[in-house]
Formats: sequence, C-alpha cells, structure tokens
Amino acid sequence: MRKLILLSPLLFVVALVPAQTRKPASSKGSLSPVVKVEGGRVEGYRDGSGLLIFKGIPFAAPPVGALRWKAPQPVIPWQGIRKCTAFGPSPMQPAPAPFYMWSSEFLIPKAPISEDCLYLNVWTGAHASKDKRPVLVWIYGGGFSSGGSGVPIYDGAAYAKRGVVFVSINYRVGIFGFLALPELDRESPDHVSGNYGLLDQIAALRWVKKNITAFGGDPDNVTIAGQSAGSMSVNCLVASPLARGLFNKAIAESGANFTGGGFGIPSLKDKEKAQENIESHLKASSLADLREISADSLLKVGGGWGPNIDGYVLPEPIARIFEQGRENKVPLLTGWNQGEGLLFGPVATEQAFRKMATAYGADSTAFLKFYPAGSDSQAAASQLDLQRDKIFGVQNYTWANLESSQGIPVYVYRFTHKVPGTGVYAKFGAFHTGEVPYAYGNLKFSDRPFKPVDYALEKTMSSYWINFIKSGDPNEKGLPDWPLYKSGTQKIMQLGDVSHAETIPDRARLDFLRNLINSGK
Repeated sequence: MRKLILLSPLLFVVALVPAQTRKPASSKGSLSPVVKVEGGRVEGYRDGSGLLIFKGIPFAAPPVGALRWKAPQPVIPWQGIRKCTAFGPSPMQPAPAPFYMWSSEFLIPKAPISEDCLYLNVWTGAHASKDKRPVLVWIYGGGFSSGGSGVPIYDGAAYAKRGVVFVSINYRVGIFGFLALPELDRESPDHVSGNYGLLDQIAALRWVKKNITAFGGDPDNVTIAGQSAGSMSVNCLVASPLARGLFNKAIAESGANFTGGGFGIPSLKDKEKAQENIESHLKASSLADLREISADSLLKVGGGWGPNIDGYVLPEPIARIFEQGRENKVPLLTGWNQGEGLLFGPVATEQAFRKMATAYGADSTAFLKFYPAGSDSQAAASQLDLQRDKIFGVQNYTWANLESSQGIPVYVYRFTHKVPGTGVYAKFGAFHTGEVPYAYGNLKFSDRPFKPVDYALEKTMSSYWINFIKSGDPNEKGLPDWPLYKSGTQKIMQLGDVSHAETIPDRARLDFLRNLINSGK
C-alpha cells in the first residue's frame, strides 16, 4: 500500500507592527505600574481605559553565546527599574513577508528579531494583587519555525477588560529551538536535546506561577492556549510531567500530535539522525564552533523543526501518554476550522487523484466516497478537505475522544465562518488562523470589510473562551448552549453566521482517515 503523501503546512500566525513606547500614566486603580518580579522591578504603562500593560519582561537569561541550545537559565537580575513598555524581539527567524492567505496583520514585525528573545507580556485590569483574576497564557503558532508574541491579533487588552490577566510569551523556534545532536545530549544534565522551545514555554509558565500574583492574577487558575504549532505545544504541555501543576485548563486551536502520516513527533534518536549532517554542512568541528556561527548563517540551514520524544520533556509518544491516562488531566476546549486545508504545491487533476486512490486497494472506494473526484474542481476541493482533516481534524478529534473517554470535561468547536477579505484574500473562507481575532476580541486589528455578523461572532466566541478560562465551562445565559463533548453523542459547537450545537457531521470520515493513517497507508 502506498502511503498518503501530503505537503506539510507552514502553520503560520505572527505579527503586524512594533508596539509604540508609551509613558506610564496615573490611574484610579491601586495596582502600581511598578511591579517586583524575579530579577528586579519592572515598569509598565496604563492605556486610555486604565489597563496596566507590561511588554518585554525577561523570564529567562538571553539564550545566546554559550547558552545557545541549552535549557533556559534563570533571568539575570538588573538594578533599578526596568522599563517594560515595548515588545521584546521576536525569536530568530527569516524576515516576514505576506503570502498565501496570510496578509500583513498575521506577520511578525520586521524588527526587532533576535536570539535574545525570552520575554513575555502582561495585560491586567486588576486593582490590587489580591484580586486573583484568572490567567491566560498564549502560545503562538508558526510551524515551530516562526512566530512571536508581539502580534496585534494576540493583543490582551480585550480580555483584560473582561477580567482576565492575559500573558503572551516568546519561545525559541527553528534551529535555535529544536536542534538535536548527540553532542548536545552529552553536555546536558538531563542527557537530552532538541526541545528548547518547549522548555522555554515551561520556564514561562513557572514564571507565571511565581510572579502573576503581583499583577492581580491567580496562579492556581491558569489556562494555556495556542493555535497551530501553539496548539501542538499545548498538547505537549498537557502530556509533559515537567508542566504538572502549572496550569489547570487548556485551549487548543487547530493542532495536536496523535496520528502518524508524517505528523507525529519523532524520537530523539530519529531527530538526531535526520540532523546528523548539520555540523559538517556548517563546517563546524565542535559545539563551540557551532555556537560561534552567526544566527543569519544558521537560518539558512533547512530542516523540519519541532519537538522530539526525548524521555524527559516528553517521556513517551503523545498518544501513549494519553491512552494510558498519564497526561495532566485538565478541562479542554479544542477544535479546528472548516476551510484550513493547506496546499503549497500543484493540485492533482480528477484523473490523478482517482489514480492515487486506487493505491489503497480495498479502501479506495471508501476513500473516494469521503474525498470524491467527479471533476477537477471536486478533486481540488477534496484535496483541501484531506489536508484539513489529516493535519488538524483527525488530531484534535482524537484528542477530544481520548480525554472525554476518561471523564475529562471537553468542549469541541468547528469554526465555519468565511473571514471577509478583498483582492486575493477574498477567495479564502474559514482559513487557518482565521478564528484567532474573533476568539480574542481583536477584529479591530485586521483591515478587512467586517460586517455586523463578524462582530456578533467575535462577541460570542470571546465570551465562550473567557467563560472557559474563568470556570472551565464556556456557557453563560444568553449564549447558545455548548454541550460537553462525549464519545457517544459527539456534540460540537458550530461557530459561524448562526452558532449552534450539533452532532459532529463528519465523524465517519474522520474515523476512516484516522484508521487509514494509523494503519500506515
């Protein structure tokens, strides 16, 4: 049987423009713009609505020089008061440029971009440290190769106005966050390498646990949330014993790490084998040599970057951890978008697609039933559906079923609304990342022809998300009832022009594809 061959997506979502530095202003609230955190005192600013905002707070030492490819180290203390009124640098990555469905508001700022990137940001409307408001920690996407927290559609003000302390964090990406080599294993006290980006996320969560009270947040009511590679990160954190006790709810939008077909997480040994020629390619004879190579030169090294099963951060494959009930058991809100199939190569014709299906033997008839090819246009649509289901749908569907079967509260959504656009962007529907500004109350940062239905959906989605962050249940009076997802009934919330709950409409197709992938076809 021939395996399904699909193009890996670049799971993008990042930033628009650098923040403006603002001077702190007075406020009626009693929480001071100067806050004591690990490392020293930081000073934020108040916006026009009275929110306190802190940008660019260091949560670890800069991972540069001798600290390149090492676990995050304690923050370096500073003297006096550190101004935290502008986002820290985005992680080292290529310069952003609009492409495919992602216009400029989804891209990181052009500058600054640096290896010195371990900073986080806090928005709070609390009046005092004793307020103990629920906390959200946001983890960005970007295919583990790009992304950053300084993103307008990741702005935390809308949530802070509604009682949530919003935290967005940076983590290392690409070769800087996920290089795995035997030499790095040997120098590590934990005898592992390649999961530096995940360790950065865990370090940021530990910072939140220790410091968020000073911003009026409750360290015992923390929700982690992410989209795309950020959602995959949330999946890893729920699985990791190192993150135990650092959060008590999870939101995962379009991404997890359960099935095979090229989308599972490799072992540390396999990752090292795939990257074994990097040193010779860079003409480096030692780790010291590698650490002397410029960041720009390292960016030219190709590779599929991402986490590995190292026996430490991730002790076993994700699916096995969940199947054995050894994950961090927290309520889950998860789902994916109707139109987020991603194709970066040529689209197969009807004839070519049908020929591909014949390679599945006894499964080919069912394959073409679920992904029909009666014409070139239908074959093209099926390829997009197949990509969506394989990369996102099956992953989050599997996660929801595993958790709900263990009695864990799970809420599942499908985002179906066509995001409006002009020009080339008008042809995309409920695209990958399209739900983010709706869910986080940030449509105002997108330059698109929104209509009343868009703002109504923004209000509905952000209310669901905020309710879940506060209590673990998205429901409230006045919103369409969002039932718990159970493996028997499989009710989900359709988030579209008219939001409503229904039995998941394509579960037969998802079950078929999951079995097909897991059988190695």
